[in-house]
Amino acid sequence: MTFNDNADIGTSDVSSGGSGGGGGGFAPGGMVAGGGIGGLVLTVIIILISNFAGGNGGGATSNAGNAGQVAGNQYDNGQVGGSDSVQQQLAACRTGADANRSDVCLIKATVATVENFWTTYLPKATGKQYTGAVAVVYSGSTQSSCGTASNQTGPFYCPLNKKVYIDAGFFSELSSKYGADTGQLAKEYVVAHEYGHHIQDLLGALGRAQQDPQGATSGSVRTELQADCYAGLWAHYATTTTDANGTAYLKAITASDIRSALSAASAVGDDRIQKQSSGRVNQDTWTHGSSAERQHWFQTGYQTGQLNACDTFNATSLG
Repeated sequence: MTFNDNADIGTSDVSSGGSGGGGGGFAPGGMVAGGGIGGLVLTVIIILISNFAGGNGGGATSNAGNAGQVAGNQYDNGQVGGSDSVQQQLAACRTGADANRSDVCLIKATVATVENFWTTYLPKATGKQYTGAVAVVYSGSTQSSCGTASNQTGPFYCPLNKKVYIDAGFFSELSSKYGADTGQLAKEYVVAHEYGHHIQDLLGALGRAQQDPQGATSGSVRTELQADCYAGLWAHYATTTTDANGTAYLKAITASDIRSALSAASAVGDDRIQKQSSGRVNQDTWTHGSSAERQHWFQTGYQTGQLNACDTFNATSLG
């Protein structure tokens, strides 16, 4: 969806994670919830760690150990200096017009509309107040309380410090490597999905992923599909969200926008990633759901606009 040029995105809950070298891994210490690109699942004792792509691609390791956890605590404010390039880009993101020109600004603007939506919707739907989650935008790598965030891990939500981590260069990979289109809602879907995990955390559902971490109908898959549904739920109401001046953040949603989001959901399905990487599909190792399932649950949230329609945990069929 295209942002209105004069929408004010300057107060969005976003900070810089700075710029660092790529690579790195996760330190044991907490569950990381993700969405669908690039693939890794590591189980450390009872700790499930997954990135946005999930499943079977690339790979971070758990050798960061306690040192990584200490570093994550040290950088819990999500900011590494005020002069890094990402911080400079974020500081220049003030309007919807900026979001339409820059992926970094698009992240900042999407956080503004997503949090605006949940602040209003969550109390009405559940009686629970929404509390914010800072989005940390970084380039290359940065530290989180859940370990090292890098361009290998993809976007993820860290429940230990209630923050979302997104590599500034991730969206180009989403298109070039995984085949999503370049439309804005494909990118906004990623951000909204990660904030869906924050909603699960607030409602006490996020831990179900680590209790049942793999398989076509596992708790992990159901957790990820619910976050997709929550992203669709935001999309249903997105054009009603406004800045502090009452200006709508987004222009009217189009059929092309929906196709764009569905292209991203399809690109990050476990079956598609497995077939692309190895030529075979193994449902027993799924952590995020198939392409069709991810599309289905995004559409469920978008078409119904109802939180209770996103109850993937009690759904008899996921597709």
